[in-house]
Amino acid sequence: MGRKDIIVGVDDTDNLESRGTGFRVREMTQQVQQLGLAEIRMITRHQLLVDPRIPYTSHNSSAAMVGTTGDKDTLIRFCQEYLTKNSAPGSDAGLCLAGWEDTCVAVMNWGRRAKTEILTMEEAFRLADSRSIHLSGLTGSRTGIIGALAAVGLRKEGCDGRVLWMPGMRELTGVVTVEQLIRQFHLDQVMDINGEVVSLQSRINLGDWFRPVMKDRKCILFVEETDHESYQYRVAAKDYIKSNSQ
Repeated sequence: MGRKDIIVGVDDTDNLESRGTGFRVREMTQQVQQLGLAEIRMITRHQLLVDPRIPYTSHNSSAAMVGTTGDKDTLIRFCQEYLTKNSAPGSDAGLCLAGWEDTCVAVMNWGRRAKTEILTMEEAFRLADSRSIHLSGLTGSRTGIIGALAAVGLRKEGCDGRVLWMPGMRELTGVVTVEQLIRQFHLDQVMDINGEVVSLQSRINLGDWFRPVMKDRKCILFVEETDHESYQYRVAAKDYIKSNSQ
């Protein structure tokens, strides 16, 4: 059986005292890869609707993993076991696993709706079943299935979220060229905050917060110009990056 492109969505694994869903998904990704269950290329964070009628921990964000696997069933079982064991007490963890090609317009619409509407578990299950997408609630009230399915749709659409992890991303610091970044991380563009594409030879100080965003179906790193003698740009401020990813 050949390997298939997949998206894995996870939501609501935390409580107010625990590490967030992004941390938990990064940890799960590490184990998935060590066991050879999948090759993960990227993890993204997706902001959903913040409303007092929705139970969430602090920000109501979900996470999506993109990669390939040769055995979806084994990967699903491992993720279920991992999240059931490691999700925080009081969490309502949900898991979604979809083939890239199975993530249709209806699922992408679901993701967009989850940013502005209060949705139901029943509707989430109906949509997932209609596309043969795996969806399972694992802890608590299991309402995390809503955000897990939304994360899959938003990531497939490619116009939302910021990158939490790519292989080697968190280890890279200091000053690098745009060419190096694009080659190593398969970025589509490096762009300044005025909307201008930055040249391949330009040097960027990555600092300690290197977060590309998904925008217009591209993976883009936003930077801002500086007059430092050793580099021409630095990573754009956190507030700017957040405003362009949610």
